[in-house]
Amino acid sequence: MDTFATIAARHSIRQYLDRPVEEEKLQCILQAANAAPSAGNRQAYEIYLVRQAELRRRLAEAAWNQEFIAQAPLLLVFCTNPQRNRDRYGERGETLYCLQDATIACTFAMLAATDQGLGSVWVGAFDEGRVRQILNLPDEQRPVILLPVGYPAVKPLPRPRRKLEDLVHEVG
Repeated sequence: MDTFATIAARHSIRQYLDRPVEEEKLQCILQAANAAPSAGNRQAYEIYLVRQAELRRRLAEAAWNQEFIAQAPLLLVFCTNPQRNRDRYGERGETLYCLQDATIACTFAMLAATDQGLGSVWVGAFDEGRVRQILNLPDEQRPVILLPVGYPAVKPLPRPRRKLEDLVHEVG
Protein backbone atom coordinates (compact mmCIF):
# COMPACT_ATOMS: atom_id res chain seq x y z
CA MET A 1 0.00 0.00 0.00
CA ASP A 2 1.43 3.42 -0.81
CA THR A 3 1.55 6.22 1.76
CA PHE A 4 -1.55 8.08 0.59
CA ALA A 5 -3.59 4.89 0.30
CA THR A 6 -2.57 3.96 3.85
CA ILE A 7 -3.57 7.39 5.14
CA ALA A 8 -6.92 7.18 3.34
CA ALA A 9 -7.55 3.64 4.64
CA ARG A 10 -6.89 4.52 8.29
CA HIS A 11 -10.06 4.79 10.38
CA SER A 12 -10.73 4.72 14.09
CA ILE A 13 -11.67 1.12 14.86
CA ARG A 14 -13.67 0.38 17.99
CA GLN A 15 -14.71 -3.22 17.24
CA TYR A 16 -12.20 -6.03 16.86
CA LEU A 17 -12.33 -9.65 15.76
CA ASP A 18 -11.35 -12.34 18.23
CA ARG A 19 -8.16 -13.04 16.30
CA PRO A 20 -4.57 -12.67 17.49
CA VAL A 21 -2.15 -10.32 15.75
CA GLU A 22 0.78 -12.15 14.20
CA GLU A 23 4.15 -11.42 15.80
CA GLU A 24 5.60 -10.28 12.44
CA LYS A 25 2.88 -7.64 12.10
CA LEU A 26 3.41 -6.45 15.66
CA GLN A 27 7.13 -6.14 15.03
CA CYS A 28 6.45 -4.06 11.88
CA ILE A 29 4.28 -1.72 13.94
CA LEU A 30 6.90 -1.39 16.67
CA GLN A 31 9.67 -0.83 14.11
CA ALA A 32 7.60 1.92 12.50
CA ALA A 33 7.12 3.62 15.88
CA ASN A 34 10.83 3.34 16.52
CA ALA A 35 11.57 4.96 13.14
CA ALA A 36 9.48 8.03 13.96
CA PRO A 37 11.34 11.34 14.08
CA SER A 38 12.00 12.83 17.49
CA ALA A 39 13.64 15.95 18.87
CA GLY A 40 17.38 15.50 18.50
CA ASN A 41 16.74 11.78 17.95
CA ARG A 42 16.42 11.47 21.74
CA GLN A 43 13.29 9.26 21.43
CA ALA A 44 11.92 10.64 24.69
CA TYR A 45 9.06 8.17 24.96
CA GLU A 46 8.37 4.59 26.00
CA ILE A 47 5.91 2.07 24.60
CA TYR A 48 4.27 -0.45 26.90
CA LEU A 49 2.88 -3.53 25.14
CA VAL A 50 -0.12 -5.06 26.89
CA ARG A 51 -1.27 -8.49 25.72
CA GLN A 52 -2.75 -9.85 28.96
CA ALA A 53 -6.56 -9.74 28.85
CA GLU A 54 -6.98 -8.82 32.52
CA LEU A 55 -4.65 -5.84 32.21
CA ARG A 56 -6.46 -4.68 29.06
CA ARG A 57 -9.77 -4.97 30.93
CA ARG A 58 -8.46 -2.86 33.81
CA LEU A 59 -7.08 -0.28 31.39
CA ALA A 60 -10.45 -0.16 29.60
CA GLU A 61 -12.06 0.61 32.96
CA ALA A 62 -9.46 3.33 33.56
CA ALA A 63 -10.47 4.76 30.17
CA TRP A 64 -14.02 5.31 31.39
CA ASN A 65 -15.18 1.85 30.33
CA GLN A 66 -14.25 2.03 26.67
CA GLU A 67 -14.68 -1.73 26.26
CA PHE A 68 -13.08 -1.94 22.83
CA ILE A 69 -9.72 -1.43 24.58
CA ALA A 70 -10.18 -4.81 26.28
CA GLN A 71 -11.58 -6.36 23.09
CA ALA A 72 -8.47 -5.67 21.00
CA PRO A 73 -5.81 -8.39 21.35
CA LEU A 74 -3.02 -5.84 21.76
CA LEU A 75 -2.73 -2.52 23.49
CA LEU A 76 0.18 -0.13 23.09
CA VAL A 77 0.53 2.56 25.73
CA PHE A 78 2.68 5.50 24.68
CA CYS A 79 4.29 7.41 27.53
CA THR A 80 6.56 10.41 27.71
CA ASN A 81 10.07 9.99 29.10
CA PRO A 82 11.16 13.55 29.87
CA GLN A 83 14.48 12.48 31.39
CA ARG A 84 15.77 11.62 27.91
CA ASN A 85 15.49 15.32 26.96
CA ARG A 86 16.39 17.02 30.23
CA ASP A 87 20.11 17.52 29.66
CA ARG A 88 19.82 18.85 26.11
CA TYR A 89 16.51 20.74 26.01
CA GLY A 90 15.64 21.64 29.58
CA GLU A 91 12.03 22.45 30.47
CA ARG A 92 10.78 22.64 26.87
CA GLY A 93 12.18 19.18 26.21
CA GLU A 94 10.63 17.81 29.39
CA THR A 95 7.17 19.27 28.85
CA LEU A 96 6.73 19.55 25.09
CA TYR A 97 9.27 17.64 23.01
CA CYS A 98 8.73 14.32 24.80
CA LEU A 99 4.97 14.72 24.29
CA GLN A 100 5.51 15.41 20.59
CA ASP A 101 7.87 12.44 20.31
CA ALA A 102 5.32 10.06 21.84
CA THR A 103 2.49 11.29 19.64
CA ILE A 104 4.53 11.10 16.44
CA ALA A 105 5.60 7.54 17.32
CA CYS A 106 1.97 6.61 17.93
CA THR A 107 0.96 8.09 14.57
CA PHE A 108 3.61 6.00 12.81
CA ALA A 109 2.35 2.91 14.69
CA MET A 110 -1.26 3.63 13.62
CA LEU A 111 -0.28 3.94 9.98
CA ALA A 112 1.85 0.79 10.14
CA ALA A 113 -1.09 -1.09 11.69
CA THR A 114 -3.31 0.06 8.82
CA ASP A 115 -0.68 -0.99 6.30
CA GLN A 116 -0.64 -4.46 7.91
CA GLY A 117 -4.42 -4.82 7.51
CA LEU A 118 -5.07 -4.07 11.18
CA GLY A 119 -7.17 -1.45 12.90
CA SER A 120 -6.50 0.87 15.80
CA VAL A 121 -7.92 3.91 17.52
CA TRP A 122 -6.16 6.72 19.35
CA VAL A 123 -7.50 6.89 22.91
CA GLY A 124 -6.62 9.96 24.94
CA ALA A 125 -9.59 9.85 27.32
CA PHE A 126 -8.48 8.00 30.43
CA ASP A 127 -7.64 8.46 34.08
CA GLU A 128 -3.92 9.07 33.90
CA GLY A 129 -3.34 8.17 37.54
CA ARG A 130 -5.13 4.84 37.22
CA VAL A 131 -3.23 3.95 34.03
CA ARG A 132 0.03 4.88 35.75
CA GLN A 133 -0.91 2.66 38.71
CA ILE A 134 -2.09 -0.32 36.62
CA LEU A 135 1.12 -0.34 34.59
CA ASN A 136 3.31 0.57 37.57
CA LEU A 137 4.92 3.38 35.57
CA PRO A 138 7.91 5.32 36.85
CA ASP A 139 6.87 8.66 38.35
CA GLU A 140 8.52 10.72 35.61
CA GLN A 141 6.72 8.95 32.76
CA ARG A 142 3.32 10.20 31.67
CA PRO A 143 0.86 8.00 29.73
CA VAL A 144 -0.52 10.02 26.83
CA ILE A 145 -2.11 7.55 24.39
CA LEU A 146 -3.71 4.12 24.59
CA LEU A 147 -3.64 2.42 21.19
CA PRO A 148 -5.68 -0.78 20.89
CA VAL A 149 -4.61 -2.83 17.86
CA GLY A 150 -6.32 -5.77 16.18
CA TYR A 151 -8.26 -7.02 13.20
CA PRO A 152 -11.23 -4.74 12.51
CA ALA A 153 -14.70 -6.23 12.95
CA VAL A 154 -16.20 -3.30 11.01
CA LYS A 155 -15.23 -1.11 8.10
CA PRO A 156 -16.30 2.45 8.92
CA LEU A 157 -17.20 4.94 6.24
CA PRO A 158 -14.91 7.93 5.78
CA ARG A 159 -15.83 10.84 8.01
CA PRO A 160 -16.06 14.40 6.75
CA ARG A 161 -12.95 16.54 7.07
CA ARG A 162 -12.48 20.29 7.05
CA LYS A 163 -11.94 21.92 3.69
CA LEU A 164 -8.34 22.90 3.12
CA GLU A 165 -9.30 26.55 2.63
CA ASP A 166 -10.78 26.51 6.14
CA LEU A 167 -7.78 24.73 7.61
CA VAL A 168 -4.74 26.23 5.88
CA HIS A 169 -3.86 29.90 6.42
CA GLU A 170 -1.11 31.22 4.17
CA VAL A 171 0.92 34.02 5.69
CA GLY A 172 3.55 36.36 4.30
